[in-house]
This record gives sequence, structure tokens and C-alpha cells, in this order.
Amino acid sequence: MNGPSRTITVGPLYLADAEDCARLERLLFAEDDPWSARAFRDALCSGHHYLAARDGARLVGYGGLAVVAGPPDPEAEIHTIGVHPDYRRLGVGRRLLAALLDHADALRATVFLEVRTDNEAAFGLYRSTGFEPLGVRRNYYQPSGADAFTMRRPARPA
Repeated sequence: MNGPSRTITVGPLYLADAEDCARLERLLFAEDDPWSARAFRDALCSGHHYLAARDGARLVGYGGLAVVAGPPDPEAEIHTIGVHPDYRRLGVGRRLLAALLDHADALRATVFLEVRTDNEAAFGLYRSTGFEPLGVRRNYYQPSGADAFTMRRPARPA
């Protein structure tokens, strides 16, 4: 594989991307029951807001947001964000997160997520975008038994 280009685009995730997402999930989250292609297809068919990061035609990252409560107090949750290891530290995860949060902000939704307590890079990213830890979910990730921080970002005006 050639190195990452500097023209990463962020746009819609399509049903046709499900197999690539599942392959990337197995690479990134092998110890914690990675999502299947069917899980990605189900999320897309449920109307959740999923995005892809691409280097040309190659899927190099993805992220998903679900709206879990409507007005008058809308809430959303980040389902997942994954970035291929070759594309880390290039701002891909930050761009995916920003686009997901733009969608939540348009709804004026409070946003929740879980992140592994040992994932310092992701925790720092989330803190830098306004998320605050609420507590710890013990043994949240299975089968590894890793703990997760539950985090919340207050609603922002559109």
C-alpha cells in the first residue's frame, strides 16, 4: 500500500461500504466483538447518521451517530468512530467527529458516548470537543472486560 494521501474526504457511508467497515472493525477492535457487515447495514437502514472517510475510493475511517430522543430535549449518541492505523494522527478521526457533531448541533441534541478508559487519544479528542466524563461502566467492552467512560457533550445551538 502507498502511504496516505492528503486528500481525505468525509461524506456519506453507503450500504456497499458495510464489508469494508467490518474488515476495518476486525482490525481495530478484534478483542472486543467487532461489528459485522450486517450490523453496519442495520444501522444505515435504521436511518442513523453514518459517515465515511475516504482516501480516493478507499474507505479509511467511519463514524456513526444515532438520535435516541427527540424534542423537546433531543439526545444523540456516538455509536462508533474508527480510523485505519495508517491514517491515525492525520486528523481523520477529528474530522469524522466534527461532522457527526455538526449533525447533532443542527438538532440541538445533547450527545453521549462511551470510550475505553485506556484509550487516551480518543479521550483527549472527546474532551477537546466539549465532552465531559460522567462515570465509568465497568466491564463495558466484551469479551475483553475493558472499562469505559461514559461522556456527555451538552446541546449546542445550531
